[in-house]
Amino acid sequence: MTKSLDGAALHTLMEGVCRHIVANADVLSEADRAIGDGDHGIGMRRGFESALEALNTQNPQTPEQVMKSMGTAIMAKTGGAAGAVFGTLFRSGAKALEGKAHLDAAGFAAFLEAALDGVVKRGGVVQGQKTMVDALAPAAAAVKAVAGGSLGQALDAAATAAQQGVESTKAMVATTGKARSLGERSLGFVDPGAVSISLIFNAMRDGASGN
Repeated sequence: MTKSLDGAALHTLMEGVCRHIVANADVLSEADRAIGDGDHGIGMRRGFESALEALNTQNPQTPEQVMKSMGTAIMAKTGGAAGAVFGTLFRSGAKALEGKAHLDAAGFAAFLEAALDGVVKRGGVVQGQKTMVDALAPAAAAVKAVAGGSLGQALDAAATAAQQGVESTKAMVATTGKARSLGERSLGFVDPGAVSISLIFNAMRDGASGN
């Protein structure tokens, strides 16, 4: 199990995350077509392509710089509400990594706690409203519970909890965002933002384990 990652290793890992989101843009748009206008994947592709470019051109050296660089690029290029909340996720989480030379399980827990707090404040949403928070909040809680272990364990916990969060959104009625107008017709479908969170954590887990 990976114990921790230095700035260079995290840089490489997050490049893989960006590529994974870009490769799954059609999956995200398909999920969005069920309860939205189908453009979530387009925006996420744009934002994470920009994040990948930022990582390559700016060459951030520390965990804080890596995450902040990504968040700034995502916020600038994704567009719409997704750009605001996913950019906030990385930028807010980065603040918890200030001064850290490595990302370990405890640091990842702090990152997710700060990220969740930032997203909730920025989006004005809480768990249970069929949004990305329904995958992010369980992931943050799961990682906090294993913060004394290895980073590999923390990433596995995040990926597992996020996927469970995605599945939980099927039973939720959307009460915010574009899907709100559907009311109970949104039942039975996953939230595309939650799917994006799951893809991010899956890519982090698999990348860190060498898969």
